[in-house]
Formats: sequence, C-alpha cells, structure tokens
Amino acid sequence: MSEDCPCERDAEEPVRPSIYTDERAEIERRDVAKLLATAGGLTALASLAAPLAGLQQVFQRTYTGPIYGEEIPLVDADGNRITTDRLAEGEQMTVFPEPRPGIGDAPTLLVRFPETDYGGETNMAYTVEGYAAYSKICTHAGCTVSDREDETLVCPCHYGKFDPTDGAAVTGGPPPRPLPQLPITLASEGHLIATGDFEGPVGAGGE
Repeated sequence: MSEDCPCERDAEEPVRPSIYTDERAEIERRDVAKLLATAGGLTALASLAAPLAGLQQVFQRTYTGPIYGEEIPLVDADGNRITTDRLAEGEQMTVFPEPRPGIGDAPTLLVRFPETDYGGETNMAYTVEGYAAYSKICTHAGCTVSDREDETLVCPCHYGKFDPTDGAAVTGGPPPRPLPQLPITLASEGHLIATGDFEGPVGAGGE
C-alpha cells in the first residue's frame, strides 16, 4: 500500500485523549461528588429535624379542657367513629373527641384487653367491652406516649412507662403520676362515646 495512503497512517497512530478533556472530566467528577455530599448532609439534617420539631410541638401543647364530655363520640384521625369491632384484644390506636374546638389538645390512647386483664388502679366503670382510654400526653414533660413494649405504653422522650391494664400506672421512668383515664361507654348506635372528661389533669404538672 502506498505510503501516502491516509487510511494506513490513521490505523497505525493511536488516538490520544486531550489533556483538557481529562481535566474537565476530573473537575466534573469532583463537582458531582461535592453535590452528592451536600445533598446527603441536607437529607440527614432534615431527618433529624423532623422528629425534633415534632417533639417541640408536643412540648408546647397545652390542654384547655374540658374537651370531652357526656356522649361525645370517639373518632380516629379520619373522623370515623369507633365501633366495638375496631380493635382486637391487645391492640391500641389514637382517637380524638368528635370534631369540636381544641381537638388537637386531646389525643387519646384507646386500648383493648380481656376484661380479666384489668385490675389495680383501672376504673372499671370507665371501661366497656375490654376498651379503656387514657390521655396520650405524658405526665412528665408533655411528650406524646407513642411507643410500646409488650403491653407497656412508653413515652420516647424520657422513657416513661405506663401499664394500661393498671389504670396507666407508672411502671418506670420519671412521670410523677398515671395517664388520666377517660370514662367511656357504648352508644345505642354501637360506637364508643365518652361519659365525661379525663379523670385528672392532662400532661405535665397538675399534681
């Protein structure tokens, strides 16, 4: 083949990448790495800030009852009334008084256990068909009692523990008194209703 054939010279000469292309790619890689690190950091901060903000909101919560009263229905977060088949034995849920002013101040723990499991400080006149209801606001610092260990209700802020089968008596941690019980009964239509307000002060203080 002739020495003047350009195709032969192209085949023999390796293609060398431009030094500028390499530098540009390296800069782009560093920029992407920085961006990912920043995004990861912001995500981590957001994940920490969310629960902290929630706790702060709870600390600021005050109860200006009475909110519950005679024949006030118990409802879930969607406003549905609670019938006796809503919970199985051993289950729990958060309920509220049917919409009226101050509903956000009265989150309530509704639990269900066999009637024979209740005793101690439980006011059995305030229970119906295995259901008992207690304020969800911890009596120590006003956090929400949102965790559970076996049958024990647990406040995540300072690890206060309450026994729902013993009138929500304190079984551990710093709370000075039980969660106040809400008197409940069954309406003729088959849903749970309150027969009055909580039996004691809601939240921190109120000794």
